[in-house]
Amino acid sequence: MATILLSAAGAALGGSVGGSVLGLSMAAVGRFAGATLGRAIDQKVMGQGSDVVEHGRVERFRLTSAGEGDPVAQVYGRMRVAGHVIWASQFAETVTTTGGGKGAPSRPKTSQFSYTVSMAIGLCEGLISGVGRVWADGAEVDPESLGMRVYRGLADQMPDPKMEAVEGAGQVPAYRGTAYVVLEELALERFGNRVPQFEFEVMRPTQAHLEDAGEDMAHAVPAVALLPGSGEYTLATSPDRSDSCTRLAAPAHLHLPSASADCRGDLAPTTRAPP
Repeated sequence: MATILLSAAGAALGGSVGGSVLGLSMAAVGRFAGATLGRAIDQKVMGQGSDVVEHGRVERFRLTSAGEGDPVAQVYGRMRVAGHVIWASQFAETVTTTGGGKGAPSRPKTSQFSYTVSMAIGLCEGLISGVGRVWADGAEVDPESLGMRVYRGLADQMPDPKMEAVEGAGQVPAYRGTAYVVLEELALERFGNRVPQFEFEVMRPTQAHLEDAGEDMAHAVPAVALLPGSGEYTLATSPDRSDSCTRLAAPAHLHLPSASADCRGDLAPTTRAPP
């Protein structure tokens, strides 16, 4: 707007003066000078001087199913457990600003906000054998991308180092006898800058001190012999990149969200037949 008004005003002022400069009429010179001044004003008001555009900023966070005094779950066999948040750090905010700068045309400044948080989620009571798959808002995710550590509920397990780094040494319980996981520096940007609803596949055999523990398959079966019947790499516990696989569009035994082998290492046979 300032460009149009000052351009017209400059032309009128130059025309009233009359004459010419370097072959140009004073009206043209006045129009040029007014337009230049008006353009600078427009850029200052609507360009570099505009408010910063913010994306993804969150004023308040809510944690997934956190509740003081909630009962501790008991798991038998293999179950999908949501768990309860038993500890969480403060949210760390990171701001990335782009745009602005000198010169023309200038772009408005844009601030992109992202957040990280560390949290511990209690799973169940007693000793577990491990955690398998993980879901976030119902979609399976790669456990390695969560920075996840699993505490199986051992009687001598120690406090988590991340929790001690935040709360102080000696100020964190070890939660012995309780299985839980710790998600360290969890990036929330892919979840819409919020904490998703996590669910974990928990595997808990019969506890060894019980009388019927010997009847549980986890204790009664010392080893399993697996025979490949559907492919050369079906039972491979690590991604294979041999020449026979590189000719394929994708390796034949990698179909999990975690990009690990279909036959997980913790389920591999404890003994192997001689070659």
